[in-house]
Amino acid sequence: MDRLDRKILAVLQSDARASLQEIGQAVGLSPSPCWGRIKKMEEAGVIQGYTVRLNPQALGLSDTVLVQVTLDSHSDNTLEKFGETLASIPEVIEAHLVSGDYDYLLRVVVKDTRDYERLLREKLYKIKGIRHSRSSFVLRTLKKADMPLFAE
Repeated sequence: MDRLDRKILAVLQSDARASLQEIGQAVGLSPSPCWGRIKKMEEAGVIQGYTVRLNPQALGLSDTVLVQVTLDSHSDNTLEKFGETLASIPEVIEAHLVSGDYDYLLRVVVKDTRDYERLLREKLYKIKGIRHSRSSFVLRTLKKADMPLFAE
C-alpha cells in the first residue's frame, strides 16, 4: 500500500458511498485507476466490506454497557460454545477475548437499565460456564475513531 491507497481508504472511511469520480478528485486520480486500486485492496482483504454507521440513540438503544466476563473453563469446547452463544445475542455488538483479570470484554447496547436487567436475566446469566461478570455503563464516549491510516 502506498500514499494514494491510504488516501483512497481515508475517503472511503469518511463516505463509503463516494463515487469513483469523487474519490478520484480527492486523491488526484481518474476513476479507472481508483477502481483498480480499490479492487486490489478488496482482494487483499484490506477492505473487508462496506457498511452504514447507525446512531444507537436514534434506534432507541441509548445505553452502552461494557461487560467483563470470566469463564470457569478455558477448554476449546467452552470457548467455542461461548462464542457461538454470544453471536446469537444481537445486543452484544462486540466481544473480545482478552488477557488480564477477566477473559472477555463485551460491548452491549440496550434501551436502558431495565432492558439491561432483562438481557442479564434472559440471556447472559443463562450462558453455561460464566464464573463472574462485571458491568460498567458508558456515561460518555470521548473518542470513537476510524481505523488510523499511517504513512509509510
